[in-house]
Amino acid sequence: MNDPRSERRGALGEADGAVPDGVTVFDDAIPAVANLDPDLLKALRRAAADAADDGVEFHVNSGWRSPEYQDRLLREAVSRYGSREAAARWVATAATSPHVSGDAVDIGRSDATAWLSEHGARYGLCPIYRNEPWHYELRPEAIDRGCPRVYADPTQDPRMQQ
Repeated sequence: MNDPRSERRGALGEADGAVPDGVTVFDDAIPAVANLDPDLLKALRRAAADAADDGVEFHVNSGWRSPEYQDRLLREAVSRYGSREAAARWVATAATSPHVSGDAVDIGRSDATAWLSEHGARYGLCPIYRNEPWHYELRPEAIDRGCPRVYADPTQDPRMQQ
């Protein structure tokens, strides 16, 4: 007899925020991109257009995620790291993850993250965690003041303490 819960877990895919290889910030047909906060997506696209002039392309490794997908990632991290506390350094709960709200994007390829680390503040795009140099969120005040200090990892982020 099939367990419907395991079928649901196995069925998570693009509609829940999984990202196929090669997706860029311009791929509106992919929910992980299309469901990002509109201001974040606009800033990403402006930055990506400018980065393209330097031969850099922004690939999306992760963007918006459904709560179900986030829960699955957390379960997998707990299994991998051995405890919920250890997993929290890498994966937030569905209730606290900025990916679930569409407020975070993980940019792939080291040339893109290097470009963003140098130029991202100009667009309000800031790294948030030292242990996740690919994770960016929109901080509009960074355009004038620069990006705020990064947290060592998500366990240091007050938003994750809910």
